Amino acid sequence: MLSVELVADAFGRVKDAVHAVLRGAGRDVPVYRPDPGSNTVAWLIWHLTRVQDDHLAELRGAEQVWTGEGWAERFALPFDPAATGYGHGADEVAAVRPDAALLAGYHDAVHARTVDFLATLTEADFARIVDPRWTPPVTLAVRLVSVIEDDLQHVGQAAYLRGLAERAGH
Repeated sequence: MLSVELVADAFGRVKDAVHAVLRGAGRDVPVYRPDPGSNTVAWLIWHLTRVQDDHLAELRGAEQVWTGEGWAERFALPFDPAATGYGHGADEVAAVRPDAALLAGYHDAVHARTVDFLATLTEADFARIVDPRWTPPVTLAVRLVSVIEDDLQHVGQAAYLRGLAERAGH
């Protein structure tokens, strides 16, 4: 099952990158903003994890880790529990202030659920249509690649922001 192994490896790389950004981040780095309208490391990691959780839960036909395992309560954000960060403005970004350990814990829980789901797939599953609203319709393989691509972009942005925060003395 080469496809499953490749996709699992890609999600593992996302997890490794998330941990690299958060390792030793302290309290200031996750919430550092180079200007009032920019994202933060905390928001980016929360958002990429929420999107992965949301999309993979839909593919699994199961409840999200966020609501099913109590992460929404632990984060205690002032948003609807269904929020993933899509469309958030500066005020919503500023409201996401968890520490690095909480972010890593949530990401690890979503990653574990992702890997468990991937282990159930066969090669034929990757061709299954999961969203017929697009032309061409979106397959399971395309949806997984889309989530990986989005995750990698956001974790790269978070790594860049961490570097800016450190250069600014945080």
